[in-house]
Amino acid sequence: MTNRICAIDIDEQGLARPTPEIEQERKVAIFDLLEDNSFALPVRDGREVPPGPYRLGLAIREGRLVFDIATEDGTKVGEFHLSLGPFRQVVKDYFQICESYFDAVKRLPPSQIEAIDMARRGIHNEGARVLQERLEGKADVDIDTARRLFTLICVLHWG
Repeated sequence: MTNRICAIDIDEQGLARPTPEIEQERKVAIFDLLEDNSFALPVRDGREVPPGPYRLGLAIREGRLVFDIATEDGTKVGEFHLSLGPFRQVVKDYFQICESYFDAVKRLPPSQIEAIDMARRGIHNEGARVLQERLEGKADVDIDTARRLFTLICVLHWG
């Protein structure tokens, strides 16, 4: 399949050192993303789109989320910048619920952990939905890909 991401690079320049939990979330998201994803570039301005698979670079530069896209062999095919504004509240909510979740895992019974995890998934889905909206016309991603990319966006926000 060509409509997919085959490699991902996160620009960690200027990022705070992640906690072990955040680092684990990132590793899982990258692994899951590379195992199964759907990522396609739509035709824009009538120009041909080089077929994938694609290498994706994610960074935060000058207060914007940057998607740097290249072909599998490294030929740059595009870059787009998204405002971080629409993500701020959902990322903040996600970090708060994750903190509660990580804390709960250490000391609460499974039923309470499950309730917090359901809330965490709900916020995660909301973040994925916001990302899909923001990517409209720039890249086509399915909900699972958007969820994993949202996790990586949260990692970029860490600290």
